[in-house]
Amino acid sequence: MFIVDDILFQPFVSILDAIHTLAVTEMYDIEGIQNELKENQLLFELGERSEAEYTERKAELESELETAELAHDQLDNKNIQIRQ
Repeated sequence: MFIVDDILFQPFVSILDAIHTLAVTEMYDIEGIQNELKENQLLFELGERSEAEYTERKAELESELETAELAHDQLDNKNIQIRQ
């Protein structure tokens, strides 16, 4: 009985794991956030963004980056926790 369960459910679990990995990678795009930080800095240096806007956006992006890095670390360690 357990062998049949393994044969039937293992491919399904593997597919779900792959989908989950892709979703986390897409949702928490570290490189994209880093690029947004660079863009924010550039806009501030060019004078297209005020210091207040720059500081606020930088804080938001740094928070997002920290969350993304944590999500990727947990994904690498297979230690994902889902909270509602």
